[in-house]
Amino acid sequence: MTAGVYGVVAGIVKLDDLGLYLGRRTGNGLGSRLQRAIGAGILRVAPSFMKFLSVAGTIAMFLVGGGILTHGIPPLHHGIERIEHMTRGWGSGIGALGSHVLEALTGVVGGLLLLAVVTMIKRARLRSAQT
Repeated sequence: MTAGVYGVVAGIVKLDDLGLYLGRRTGNGLGSRLQRAIGAGILRVAPSFMKFLSVAGTIAMFLVGGGILTHGIPPLHHGIERIEHMTRGWGSGIGALGSHVLEALTGVVGGLLLLAVVTMIKRARLRSAQT
């Protein structure tokens, strides 16, 4: 599984190289023209695809981090479970979606707290180095 994931990531990283390679194919045959068109399409789509992946990856990291935090802090975990049970009758998936949103928010808050701690430590080190 890990090798597969790393293979996909390597392929994504090299996507623009593939686009350039195909775009530089020579010849006037149908195959060469098709390869150039595919290469141009890859180069046109790659920046948007990378931006999408960066946003989706950030959201995923907040979800995973928030899930780890909420499962490690029993009152948070039980509170989210209660909210999920209360909203279960609201419609298909709304309760589950709500728990994911709360876990993502927990991840964001946890990240912000960690950023604040790291920033304070850096400032303290900078001040001590200046004196």
